[in-house]
Amino acid sequence: MNPDWRNFLQSTGAVFDGEASVISDFGDAAGEIGAAAQTVVTPLTHLALIKATGEDARTFLHNQLTSDVNRLPDNQAQHAAWCTAKGRMQASFLLWREDGGYRLVLSADLVEATLKRLPMFILRSKVKLAAENDQALFGLAGPQAGAALAAAGLPALAAAAPLAVAAANGCAVIQLAGERFMVAAPTAAAPALWSALTATARPVGAPVWRWLDIKAAWPLVTLATREAFVPQMADFEKIGGLSFNKGCYPGQEIVARTQYLGKVKRHLYRLRSAAALAAGDALFSPANPDQSCGQVMTAAPAPDGGFAALAVVQSNFADNLHLGSRTGAPVEAVAVNPA
Repeated sequence: MNPDWRNFLQSTGAVFDGEASVISDFGDAAGEIGAAAQTVVTPLTHLALIKATGEDARTFLHNQLTSDVNRLPDNQAQHAAWCTAKGRMQASFLLWREDGGYRLVLSADLVEATLKRLPMFILRSKVKLAAENDQALFGLAGPQAGAALAAAGLPALAAAAPLAVAAANGCAVIQLAGERFMVAAPTAAAPALWSALTATARPVGAPVWRWLDIKAAWPLVTLATREAFVPQMADFEKIGGLSFNKGCYPGQEIVARTQYLGKVKRHLYRLRSAAALAAGDALFSPANPDQSCGQVMTAAPAPDGGFAALAVVQSNFADNLHLGSRTGAPVEAVAVNPA
């Protein structure tokens, strides 16, 4: 992340997780989790931006990603994934059009691998892919989130549909599900914007935002779960991140065959556990002792105690799950999209 932006955040009380760019809290981790239902704001330093520019950017992304980029309107964002030839997700994105190009939000720990491999498929296309290191991402949520945006001179999008996009003062605002917003702003303007937003919203760390992701069922692929799932396992078709009516893309044949043969046995679940959960953790069932039957995607402390997570779970074992082994800590699972 931008060192000046990091230094500024540390001066306001941000506590970083060791050498990582992830903010754990602003000095009161337990209090922040308990305040998750209030109006909160967090620097989304665990996420990053990639910019795709050039006259062939739309065609290139459409041919590489799982969603229908050709039909993406100017004022709308959409989910998407980039798969291997075997249909496994290498990264997941939230993307939108801006300034003649496309901006893609992804897990920050996947930027290096994505920018190393994805450009290999550009060939003769007129496309440039680059990390936007001069941009900062904010997450804003809660009952006064719209008022906080308005006070900062940004559009609140209060009456807009989820994933609507609006631009103002050099920033982009994306309305997420519920009372949640994402803001992309130049790092030069980020300190002033942060000061304006925190006049209304409480600063919190990444765990609070991850809990809100779990509540909203946002299946983010990270380094810990890279190449672990085909899109349907994470219910990507339910959030508009997977189109079955577009042309070919890497892994499309396997993804389509899996769908039409009805072989998707794993789906997205919300988990609860007294034991700590983390992305990449394996889940087991006594009824299936020889191999894992699920994997955690996103995890966070829960406001009412214990831990919560999103996980991909084999549905027929979801009623008896344990963490790490078939005798590990018990885990409760509830389907995000019940059959």
